[in-house]
Amino acid sequence: MGHYGSMLAGDADRDRAANVLKEAFAEGRLTPEEYEERIGRAFQARTYSELDVITSDIPRPVPMPPPFQPVPPRPPRTDPKAIASLVCSLVGGCGVGSVAGIVLGHLAKRDIKRTGDHGDGLATAGLVIGYITLAFTVLMILLISFE
Repeated sequence: MGHYGSMLAGDADRDRAANVLKEAFAEGRLTPEEYEERIGRAFQARTYSELDVITSDIPRPVPMPPPFQPVPPRPPRTDPKAIASLVCSLVGGCGVGSVAGIVLGHLAKRDIKRTGDHGDGLATAGLVIGYITLAFTVLMILLISFE
């Protein structure tokens, strides 16, 4: 115990020890004679080590874990693939940008359905613009090749 055991105990310390003894008696861990003898010694104790000897064979209660705290749901966000779908369809020009916009639009719609995020309108716009641009590109290639 070292320095701790030799420290003088106060009234609050003796009361805490008495409460431990009362709980042990109520749980049937101490006989009435043991309880009376230990309570008398607890109120006469001068140091922490004397109190520790009186209560050392009594198990301490195990602290209860904190109650379950549910994690609040995250607010919906705009799906980044939906934004990318629209941007690729608008900026990507003919061909590669349209295909990227279409692929990203379908991926975004799938993710939005699964997660509940925002951006369904952006994904739809990216798909529509991507398909129209792709169809226009294919039509232009066909017209040029048949000239």
